[in-house]
Amino acid sequence: MQRGQVVLVDTNVVIEAFRARCWRAVSSHFAVEIVEKCYEEALTGDPLRPGYIVVDAAQLQMGLQKRHAVSAVQRAQVKARLTYPDALDAGETDLLAHTLGRSDAWIASCADRAAVNAALELGWEEHFISLEAMARAAGATPTLKHHFTDRWLSEVRTTYKLEQVLK
Repeated sequence: MQRGQVVLVDTNVVIEAFRARCWRAVSSHFAVEIVEKCYEEALTGDPLRPGYIVVDAAQLQMGLQKRHAVSAVQRAQVKARLTYPDALDAGETDLLAHTLGRSDAWIASCADRAAVNAALELGWEEHFISLEAMARAAGATPTLKHHFTDRWLSEVRTTYKLEQVLK
C-alpha cells in the first residue's frame, strides 16, 4: 500500500473511520473511492438507534476521490459469479460489482464476513485490506472494533480457505 493508491471502501469502513476518528488520515493518504449505494448508506440510518455514528457529509465528500454508479447489469454479473449472492447487502453487492470492471491496481476495505468471502471466491484475496492496515499506513493508530483489524481479516481468510479444502 502506498500513498495515493486507490482504495474502495464500503459503508461500515466509512462509519468506523468516522467513529475512530481516522477518516481524515486515511482519506488524505489514499485515493478513496466509493460506490453510490455505500455513500448513501453511510449518510443514512436511524440516529435514535443506540451506537449510531454520525457521518459528516461534507467531510465524507472532501475525503473521496470518486463516487461510482453501478448498473443493474454489473450487479447481475457479480451475482452470477457468486455461490451465495444473497448473503451480501446492497452496498457490498455494488462494491464488488464495480470492481469487476476495474483493471487498475485497486484495493478495497470491507468489514463484513459475507463480502470478504465473496471477494475470496472471486479470487481477490490480495485486493482486500483492513481499516487497521489503512490507518497504520496513513500514520494513525485508532482504537478499532475487532472486525476492522488485520487479525479479523486474517481469521476470515483462513476460515474460508479451510472450508474450501474440506469441501
